[in-house]
Amino acid sequence: MINTEKILVVGDRVLIKPEENLEKTNSGLYLPPGVKEKEKVQGGYILKVGPGYPVASPIDEDEPWKEKTTKYIPLQAKEGDFALFLKKEAVEIELDKQALVILPQSAILLLIRDEDLLSI
Repeated sequence: MINTEKILVVGDRVLIKPEENLEKTNSGLYLPPGVKEKEKVQGGYILKVGPGYPVASPIDEDEPWKEKTTKYIPLQAKEGDFALFLKKEAVEIELDKQALVILPQSAILLLIRDEDLLSI
């Protein structure tokens, strides 16, 4: 099990533990042989998500001393979701001797959210 407490994922990125040799997910999703052979898509469980898409703060020229706080549009992806994503968009990393990938939310094709299926 990877300790993700000290990991901060930036912006619209997600950290995923990829599933190897995925033919059928726990939820019953099948990947056709053509997709697997070309290795265009891959699946895995989301370990951590970034804060989302930053939104520009309105400019307040009357009170320039006020501290500006960054606001975000949250991501659809949540920790524990199963994600089917475009493999070419993924950046592979190794953390605690486990292979992980980081990718933007825009590379995710579909999410399966089912608390009973969580197996990370």
